[in-house]
Amino acid sequence: MAILSEGQTIRDTYEVERFLGEGAFAEVYRVKHRFLGRQAMKVFKAAGMTLGDIEEMLGEAIMLSKIGHPNIVRVFDANTLETDRGLFGYFTMENVPGGSLEKFWQSHGTKFVPLETTIDLMKQVCRGLTVAHRSDPPVIHRDIKPQNILVGYEVDGLRARVSDFGLAKSVNPLTLLATAAGTLTFKAPEAFSETKGDSCAGDVWALGTTLYLLLTDRLPYEMPHDLGWGSQDLFQQKVRPASEFNADVNRALDDILQKTLAIKVEDRYRDARELLNALESWRPGSDHVPVKQLPPDVSKTALGSAISTPNEQLAKQKAQQALDLKKEGRLADAADLMEEAFNKWPDLRDKYAGQVRLWRCGITM
Repeated sequence: MAILSEGQTIRDTYEVERFLGEGAFAEVYRVKHRFLGRQAMKVFKAAGMTLGDIEEMLGEAIMLSKIGHPNIVRVFDANTLETDRGLFGYFTMENVPGGSLEKFWQSHGTKFVPLETTIDLMKQVCRGLTVAHRSDPPVIHRDIKPQNILVGYEVDGLRARVSDFGLAKSVNPLTLLATAAGTLTFKAPEAFSETKGDSCAGDVWALGTTLYLLLTDRLPYEMPHDLGWGSQDLFQQKVRPASEFNADVNRALDDILQKTLAIKVEDRYRDARELLNALESWRPGSDHVPVKQLPPDVSKTALGSAISTPNEQLAKQKAQQALDLKKEGRLADAADLMEEAFNKWPDLRDKYAGQVRLWRCGITM
């Protein structure tokens, strides 16, 4: 049962518009601020949180959001709310209508995410994470995965934002373990040792796993269904080069992936800045490897059941509704709805992405 309901008013300031989804420790809602428009609200599932608890959980996220980096999600407010089920903590952040990178990836169905788009988004994620890694002391995310990367259209095109900084270290490890296929499958080998080490290089491993997923629709390592912190011998098999699955991947990109997924920490890129440098130096096209095995029917099931099954009919209905809203002058609502349509049928991106960017500028075309 959801903690909040549509139409509910929170602290005389926020109106709950719709439920967006949930993770291991929070439910997410789209809300409308009384004065500032749409935001996203995360409500922690644990009842009885105090302001001190919230401050401890959100310290790093709030610190980083004040930097105002375009690839880090901004946190606006944090407080508690009283419900019939008790006192819950929440925070609000900028609303990204496109949703998570997981939804973006899922929406491409049997097609790979275009290589140029993949590299661009990953470079953006690295730029945001570099701010954290180069802080003094460094801020380690600890839970980089597609669900914690938000993707949406801005004036200059697709923008990726890293969210949920610092939350992974503050929640019960058993809660993280209970997350869908995501969390543990993105943890570096050293996280399964007795010390359960986390580091900037551990974040790099998660970035490499995410990049491999976008390029191949597979995870680099097959993980057992009963995966847990005490699991052994998880990284014994050799990772197959991404170029064996995706004809657009060349040897140079394979080499970058190999270094992000190096078993030994000292063999990996030390932080997001080093990985960013490698991606910015990389060039597509030359030195391709002949594809040995293209999957006959690629499906987005590596993280479990598809969360956003492509649906052309529904997507076109949403697209038409967006165009109708545009005619009424409701450009922000039109852009939001069109992004929902993109996640149901990505072919619409080529047709309408330019218009969405203009709508974000307040320009009607």
